[in-house]
Amino acid sequence: MDGADAVGSDGDGDGDVEGEGEGVGDGGRDGAGVEEGRDSVNGVKAVEGKERHARGESGDASVGVKSGGRSAPVKEADASGDSGRARGKNGDDSPRRTDPPAPRAEDSSRRGDDVGVWDDGLIARRVSENAAAAAAEHAGVREARGPGAQSATTLALDGPLRSRLDALRELVGLSRTRVDNKTLAEAGKVLDEAASRRRLSGRHTVVAIAGATGSGKSQLFNALAGVTISETGVRRPTTASPIACSWSDGAGTLIDRLGIPGRLRRRPVQSPEAEAQLQGLVLVDLPDHDSAAVQHREQVDRILTLVDAVIWVVDPEKYADAMLHERYLRPMAGHAEVMFVVLNQVDRLPGEAAELVLDDLRRLLDEDGVALGEYGEPGAAVLALSALTGEGIGELREVLGQFVAERQAPARRIAADVDAAASRLRPVYTTGRRAGLSEEARDEFAARLADAVGATAAGEAAERAWLRNANRACGTPWLRLWRWYNDRREPPTGRMRLRPPADEEATARQRVEQAVRTVADRASAGLPVPWAQAVREAAVRGAHGLPEALDELAARAGLPPGKPPRPGWWPVAVLAQASMTILQIIGGLWLVGQIVGFMAPNLGVPVLLMVAGIVGGPVVEWSCRMAARGPARRYGQDAERRLREAAAGCGRARVLDPVAAELLRYREVREQYGKVVGVG
Repeated sequence: MDGADAVGSDGDGDGDVEGEGEGVGDGGRDGAGVEEGRDSVNGVKAVEGKERHARGESGDASVGVKSGGRSAPVKEADASGDSGRARGKNGDDSPRRTDPPAPRAEDSSRRGDDVGVWDDGLIARRVSENAAAAAAEHAGVREARGPGAQSATTLALDGPLRSRLDALRELVGLSRTRVDNKTLAEAGKVLDEAASRRRLSGRHTVVAIAGATGSGKSQLFNALAGVTISETGVRRPTTASPIACSWSDGAGTLIDRLGIPGRLRRRPVQSPEAEAQLQGLVLVDLPDHDSAAVQHREQVDRILTLVDAVIWVVDPEKYADAMLHERYLRPMAGHAEVMFVVLNQVDRLPGEAAELVLDDLRRLLDEDGVALGEYGEPGAAVLALSALTGEGIGELREVLGQFVAERQAPARRIAADVDAAASRLRPVYTTGRRAGLSEEARDEFAARLADAVGATAAGEAAERAWLRNANRACGTPWLRLWRWYNDRREPPTGRMRLRPPADEEATARQRVEQAVRTVADRASAGLPVPWAQAVREAAVRGAHGLPEALDELAARAGLPPGKPPRPGWWPVAVLAQASMTILQIIGGLWLVGQIVGFMAPNLGVPVLLMVAGIVGGPVVEWSCRMAARGPARRYGQDAERRLREAAAGCGRARVLDPVAAELLRYREVREQYGKVVGVG
């Protein structure tokens, strides 16, 4: 086909038949192509190839007749305007067909099945890549209509990029209960768009031409297409809706994803050189990004997130516009490998002014953080041209053709989107500080709980109880009788507690709360805000009911019921004490017998027996007390140890284990984040 027949049909074969006699020109000679008329009507879909073939053979004046494999425009269209208009509206006596409404942006990214849509990374998994590729290939075959059309192949990503996408999906899934949805929305959108792009054609590259009002982007669009497609003029804004131009078939699903209707899809002037150079290119002319119409700016922002590459068109007057640099170039600095920055209208600059402006533009891009593709380094290409005079168009066409031929733009765009999402998520997953709970902090927490439950006091009480039992077992009968008498004489309220039980309970509860706060602060130190908050919440949840649980443990693990165990030497000591008492009794009875005359007077022996019993009893008691200190201390230490272990186990189960689980989850997400950013 020549230019006149080519313009007005998209990559699917959908065409617009222009009415009112305005749509037909001599595209074969002047390259003007077909201008879209005021009353343009939609063409019949290319899937109905029989009707299209019938129109071509019957010499439809609005399309042209085939001649030698090429269709030439029919000059009689102007003379038969009414006839051409009638045919344009009804085709071959078929009812008029209207374009389907443009799909919404949120629907276009989710068209088809749910293969590859991001999920929580833990339960739901993607189906096999073969199924996704088969579905996308089937969709590509449907889009490649007409004889000789090639079937679209799905976009293939290399292993590292696929691993990064999988890691990002896992990261989002692990973080859903810890990080707010607003923070994860951008990463989810990147996963959605990457999955959507992977299902579509991998042999096409979608490049958008963006620029400010009056920058000449529509002129550049027409110059690359070789024919006037996008309207240009002094009225602003001129481009009200995005227009797509495809250099090859099979790009219909890609254009559907952008939400561009069939009436705004075009084909360039067909020439072997242009087709070979820009094969696979889908060029989109966007509305002005600084348009006064809000809907125009919204369309620009939406489509810029979906295309594979962007050509930014600036002019000598507005190349330093703050809106362009702050709203677009600076945030998209990481997408430098899929960006072209074109200084248009250099024909207006005298002498070497173009080079000076170009150098200043490079300086501004460098300040924005945009890497420049110079000296073989990857980055944005910066060119100077004039769409009006054609100066520099050939160089841009050559660079663009090489860029499209590499077929790496979609993967580079996805990788740049992942980098941008990872950069925005960095404060959520890393702070550059060491995080975790040390053994020292764990031991200190256990010690605080032991103090709160009174482990030291319990051990001392156990030691005193053992000594008291030893004294009672090994003491003299007279001393034991005296102690029993004093215990009977002392009233029940005779002893005053130093602190009321309520005060002791309140103090113990405060100690437990302080211990929990301290360990939570130490565990959350160095963590990003969401994970630090999760750690503190886990500690607070575990602290509920902890004082009561410690009290129960103290009752169970404190002093064992009954009397402390007696060592093996206690019977010997008791026998010795009994012997001393018997000596005292024998000596006393002997003296009484002498006094009453029952026995012969002899004071030496009974006095000696009484003195031996009186002195020996305290000596045996003192010796037993000295011997009982070691076992009593060990008994008290065992009681304190049991209580400390019980308190530590309770604190570990209720507080430390949930905190450790949160720290483990953070380590997992940090590892996944490292995979997302490409760090092992």
